[in-house]
Amino acid sequence: MRLSHGAAMGFHRVVRAASIPAACLLWVMTACLATPAAAIGLLRDPDIEMSLTRLSAPILQAAGLNPKRVRVLIVDDGSLNAFVIDNQTIFVHYGLINRADTPEQLQAVIAHEAAHISNGHIARRMSNLKSARTVSGLGLALAVAAAAAGAGGDAAAGLAFGTSSSALRSFLAHTRAEEASADQSAARYLRSAGVNPQGLVDLHEIFRGQEVLSQGRQDPYMRSHPLTTDRIRAAKAYVAANGNNAQTSAEDAYFYARMRGKLTAFTRSPSWTLRRAGSEPYPDVRLMREAVAHHRNSNLRAALKAIDGALAIRPGDPYYLDLKGQILLESRQTSAAVAAYAQAAKGAPSEPLILGAYGRALLADGQPRAALTQLEAARTRDFRDARVLRDLGQAYAETGQNGMASLAVAERYALQGRMKDAGYHAERASGLLPRGSPPWQRAQDVAVAAEQYEKRSNR
Repeated sequence: MRLSHGAAMGFHRVVRAASIPAACLLWVMTACLATPAAAIGLLRDPDIEMSLTRLSAPILQAAGLNPKRVRVLIVDDGSLNAFVIDNQTIFVHYGLINRADTPEQLQAVIAHEAAHISNGHIARRMSNLKSARTVSGLGLALAVAAAAAGAGGDAAAGLAFGTSSSALRSFLAHTRAEEASADQSAARYLRSAGVNPQGLVDLHEIFRGQEVLSQGRQDPYMRSHPLTTDRIRAAKAYVAANGNNAQTSAEDAYFYARMRGKLTAFTRSPSWTLRRAGSEPYPDVRLMREAVAHHRNSNLRAALKAIDGALAIRPGDPYYLDLKGQILLESRQTSAAVAAYAQAAKGAPSEPLILGAYGRALLADGQPRAALTQLEAARTRDFRDARVLRDLGQAYAETGQNGMASLAVAERYALQGRMKDAGYHAERASGLLPRGSPPWQRAQDVAVAAEQYEKRSNR
């Protein structure tokens, strides 16, 4: 997982949207949904996202969704929650994954959220919001969803930026009828995908008793997904009628253990991980967990011994090589990190998080031109990665491309919601880049978004 804010270990935070204007809107939205101290961030890790893709693909296919277009991303929040705000992304809090005991429970979460997409709940909500123009801020949610679905940036930029947290909570909250419908669909998806629907019942059991708590003490999932005894009874009836004999596939069990093992290794204390790693049934996953814990304890020798042990079991695994590169880079062993990331990129040439990390290592090793090749490839595949944009800005500056450096800085600030700074650097980039060129057009997009934000902020 990616480091941020100078901590010893941490996560790569990014907000997701389909355009710079939409990114600004989504930043405002997530800021309102988060704690007062910070906006919602995402935990980005190529290994975890690969495992999530494997676990979710059969569920999404059963729901009639394209697994290549619908992504499951992890929110940097230890509470229990999951939600959708567009038709292309399912967000799951890491706290809910840590709480789930089986892959079937996590797959039930994914199936339930996929049902909200397939059953048209999000699209219907968008339609309702279009006529709610007198309600302050509801245009924001509409703009975010429209932009994330591929609508033009101009349309997104023209919608309201301001919103209230109560309006957003109302937007995310599903009705009991929608929840019942999503449960029925989720159970069918699970069965069609060969996943035991008992996971849906077990998921509900996690939240049993939440309704008697005051709203302030309830998990966020309960506030947006009202649970009733009738829903639990209906889920149990479906399982009884359709059977719960499906066994967890060996592949699902392995990748669930791998994903959850890495996630807990980064979100729980190293001592917690080391106490429990010995009970891990998969030797490579046990060694990977130990490698993370030792690295977080600044024990480079033990961390490398553990990750090399995992690689001995799974030679050439690009995701374990990525972790080795991270351990080396964060331990200031830049040349060795470059070598590890080069191997990882060779094994996963289309994975933007690995390419971005490879570029970061090259930059730290004093190879800015080589770094640009990897960083630009990473940006092409995932332009919402603020850390890649930060590294691109540095690489462009070190190679004398000041206009491109200013553009990268402007886009990074826009993704982070710092619109005044984004506008300043966009104007600077516009003056340095060839007029009419694609980079110049990108700078203009940021400048327009910043201007729109400023006008609406002053109303």
